[in-house]
This record gives sequence, C-alpha cells and structure tokens, in this order.
Amino acid sequence: MKKTHQEPMNLNDQIKNLISLNLEIGDKVYAKKILDNVSYYRLVKAYSITLKKDGKYIDGTSFENIVELYQFDVEFRHILFSLIENIEVRLRAVITNYFSLKYGNFGYENINNYDNKYGQQKVLNELHREIDRNKRSPFIKNFKENYEGGKIPLYAAMEVTSFGTLSKMYRNMKAEDKREIARKFDVDYTYLQSWIENLAYVRNICAHYGRLYGAKLTKSPALYKEYKAQNISNNMIFATILNLKILADEAYYEEFYNRLLEIIKKYKSVDLKNLGFVAGWDDLLNKSL
Repeated sequence: MKKTHQEPMNLNDQIKNLISLNLEIGDKVYAKKILDNVSYYRLVKAYSITLKKDGKYIDGTSFENIVELYQFDVEFRHILFSLIENIEVRLRAVITNYFSLKYGNFGYENINNYDNKYGQQKVLNELHREIDRNKRSPFIKNFKENYEGGKIPLYAAMEVTSFGTLSKMYRNMKAEDKREIARKFDVDYTYLQSWIENLAYVRNICAHYGRLYGAKLTKSPALYKEYKAQNISNNMIFATILNLKILADEAYYEEFYNRLLEIIKKYKSVDLKNLGFVAGWDDLLNKSL
C-alpha cells in the first residue's frame, strides 16, 4: 500500500511533530530560526536517518544533534569539493595535452579514435550541447567568429566540458590511450576510470548540496585489494577519500586532511561509521605514513 503525502506544516507544527517523535528540543525559538533558514526536508528528513529506531528518535537525541550533522556535512562537502577540483583540473590538462598531441586539435571529434564508438558519439553530442550552452563565453565566441570553420579545439572544449562528460570520454578511449594518461597519476587505467566516474558523481553531490553523511554512493569506486581486506565499503565516502589520497597533489591533500581532522574534532555528534570510516582510519588517510 502506497503512502499518502503529508500535509504542509507551519514551523510550530513541525516542532510539535518532532517532539512527538521523541526528539529533545529545549530551545524552540532556536529551532524555529533554523527551520526557517533550512527546510524541514533538507535538515530533518536527511540528517535524522542515523538517529532513529523504529520511527522514533533514539533516547537523548536533540535537535542540536541534527543541526551538528548538517553543519558537519556542509563543511565536509566544501573541503571535499576543493580537493576534487584539484584532480579535475589536472585531468583536463593531462587529457588535453596527450590527446591533442596524438590526434590533433580536433581529433577528439573523430569516433575512430575511440574504442567505444557508439558511446563516444553520445558523448560528443553532450559535448556539443555544452559548447552551445557556453557559446557566449569569450573564448568559445572567439573560435566561432574568428577561426576558419568555427571549430572548437580540444583545449577550449575542455574548459566547458562537465566532469561527467569528461569521465565518459576517458572511458570510451582506446586502452593504450587510457594507459598513457593513467601513468601521469601513477595508477592502472582500470582504477583511474572507476575513480574519476566516482569523483564526477561525488562532485555533483557536493555542487548540489546533497548529503554525504550516512549516504550510500550509487556510483562506487574500485578499491585496492589491501583496502578490501580491511572490510572497507566502496559505497561510502571513505573509499572516495582513500582514492583521492592517491590521486591528489600532496599539498592539496595535506590541506584537506588537516581540515578534515579539525571538523571531526569540532562536531561531536558525528559518528564516523556513517561515512564508512574504519578502525585505524587516521593512519590510512595520513599521507605521511
């Protein structure tokens, strides 16, 4: 039997409902202020998942606990997004440099330069739509108006390509090309392909204010055997961080790691198991060890 939609509730009714579910709310004025700035669905529905049992809040759970999990997730997404950006920018440069030198400025548009020709044609259609959406960008407009044929070279197309489209383009490449690009990151191309698909997915979660705390990742990355042996789940964000440790520039990763330690210490309500962290996680994430 399907559920019926809940009728909209004003702030007072939202608070009454939470109290009826065993949530402790000592300061109702504070709770109303928060719920007036962050929607009930975004805050309560999303961040109560790990705090309930049989539809009721676990004894001792407070409204402040929910807010802490939300605030942690906000800060966590910010530092994670910044680290992924470092990988994304470098990947664009590596692919542009390698592919352009081998196939020319416009070789990316020739589906014969890929193993998966059918898949790449779909990617090219996506890329052309992205270029069209950015046709007023100065550098796209420049090529359209001032160069013969108005074609967009790869190095310019890479500036408007989404990370998701970029990851599909890499997946469709010939094995020899994927291998050469992956060497720049000192990993096997089968891992790199899996990791960048996962990173594109996580990046979108971060960019659209999605929840990472307690979330199971739909697009999960491959893990090294030694990580699998430690029962690390590849469908939670800890697996993504382990792979970022391998891919990221050392200085960028060190900054992320230090900020991560700070926010873990700051938010006491956070249970790291809900991020996929395992025993000894600090040693696993510390790049200097």
